Amino acid sequence: MSDFTSLPDLALRTYRASVIAASDESFEERENLIHPWEPRFSAETFGTKGQEYDGWETRRHRGPGHDWAIVRLGMPGIVRGVVIDTAWFKGNYPPHASVEACRVSGYPAVAELDSAEWVEILPRTALGGDARHELPVEDERIFTHVRLNMFPDGGIARFRVHGEVVPDPALLAGLTVDLAALENGARTLDCSNMFYSAPDNMLAPGLARNQSEGWETARRRDDGNDWAVIALAAQGVPELIELDTTNLVFNAPGEIRLLGLDLAEGDPLPADPAAWFEVLPRVTIQPDTPHRIRVAADARRPITHIRLDIYPDGGLGRLRVHGSLTAAGTDLLETRWDAS
Repeated sequence: MSDFTSLPDLALRTYRASVIAASDESFEERENLIHPWEPRFSAETFGTKGQEYDGWETRRHRGPGHDWAIVRLGMPGIVRGVVIDTAWFKGNYPPHASVEACRVSGYPAVAELDSAEWVEILPRTALGGDARHELPVEDERIFTHVRLNMFPDGGIARFRVHGEVVPDPALLAGLTVDLAALENGARTLDCSNMFYSAPDNMLAPGLARNQSEGWETARRRDDGNDWAVIALAAQGVPELIELDTTNLVFNAPGEIRLLGLDLAEGDPLPADPAAWFEVLPRVTIQPDTPHRIRVAADARRPITHIRLDIYPDGGLGRLRVHGSLTAAGTDLLETRWDAS
């Protein structure tokens, strides 16, 4: 999972991001930039403003200047790369684009962002029409907003901002939180199979609307079982587990088990399976059902990682590990938040 596109899309609409402003959206709305689905196109669908596109499209410039759109990231973090997708825009795409970013606390209005310290994280770059441009970013700072600039005008179907989530520890310390939430900085490190969909989907905000919004594996034809290893937001003590198989009517696992591990920052995952301990014993689960199971008192130990075993295969819509951060976990998050 070294490719930056495997990292969470911090600008995804379903991850609570929004396009809060744009210089122009005469032809197509700015909100289309961050929809989760792939851009769609139907030929000869003409509205009162011309051919309809699934993207953001501005009018033709007749003077100086360029168009831009500002995205409030759904999850603050370190940007590792952006995707600028001009799918279906063939004669009306912008020839160049750049990206700027800033970090502003709270929920600033658009006018307040005028005085923010914007920095360029992607220099002006040439674009092609009807093409997906995957562009790496090298900047270790944490950002909360990005500005997509296109020169001078045209249409962009999708804008993805992939990176590492860095949560604000002030929103987590001293509270019961979901230690396995993507928005809190949790992340899938490895899994046995993701034929239909990726395991990070289980950690996403909200509820899965259908099977594709969870994790689902191919059918096994051996005696093994599928699994996923997840790095939690930081060290914490689990108290309540949620296992949601909603929408998985005929392809939910028959049973599930959770193991835990407590590692120091930077330590590799151990090769010895005996290093893991049981957080939730192997338990039967039902299809199309949200399950809530309390962690036994003797299993409420500090952990930094969990291993989810599903028997033998199948899918899970959402996984939640509710608990509280330890003092060490809080310190780690505060250090990272303040370092950038």
